[in-house]
Amino acid sequence: MSLRHIYNNIMKRFLIFLVFSALVLTACSSADPAPASTAPDTAVASEEMDISTEVQAITLGKPLKILTFGDSLTEGFGVQQSEAYPAQLQTKLLENGHNVAVINAGISGETTTAGLARVDWLLQNNPDIVIVETGGNDSLRGVDLAVTQANLDEIVRKFSESGAVVIVAGMQTIQNLGPEYTAEFAALYPAVAEKHNALLIPFFLDGVAADPALNQADFIHPTAEGYAVIVDRIYPIVEQAIGQAGG
Repeated sequence: MSLRHIYNNIMKRFLIFLVFSALVLTACSSADPAPASTAPDTAVASEEMDISTEVQAITLGKPLKILTFGDSLTEGFGVQQSEAYPAQLQTKLLENGHNVAVINAGISGETTTAGLARVDWLLQNNPDIVIVETGGNDSLRGVDLAVTQANLDEIVRKFSESGAVVIVAGMQTIQNLGPEYTAEFAALYPAVAEKHNALLIPFFLDGVAADPALNQADFIHPTAEGYAVIVDRIYPIVEQAIGQAGG
């Protein structure tokens, strides 16, 4: 059968359908009109939904930006991004009614020198709050404490002068570097925080360090459960920062 013959058959059937449809429509128009529908107008409902969404967005306003700056402890080495502390912190804040967006700006292996080099670039995010967690890799590499302190001081100064509320996350180091070094290293963080009127987390890994159940096999990086403990412990300080930032 040729294509033309098939085409002609289709057109004939289509014309018959049109004639039948016209007859049905004529008969329906002569009958009693159907009662007005009691179903909601979907167009109106959709429009009301759009207005509600817009009102909600206006009410909430722009979210506060919380920049989490740091090394592998911030990035979430060895766990899923959703399990790292920035993601868990955002979840907890949102669940408690805070309109925030938490940015994970952690880079594994980073020292304070490398971190300082990218502060200006990170400030393009215009953060309202910055959590500074850095310096652990300096101690593991035996970086001079004066260098670490100078870098940390400059990092906090730059973030503070941008108008952001800064939280300094205190760190400690391994004991085999000697009691003098470990004591001086731990003292860097409260000193820098006080100088720049920043908030302080006394020890970022408090409640997690040295607990095999909350650390990965390397005994340095927390598990997802370990990060949950960190978030619970730093949460009051983060809420304090949100209050200072006007959130």
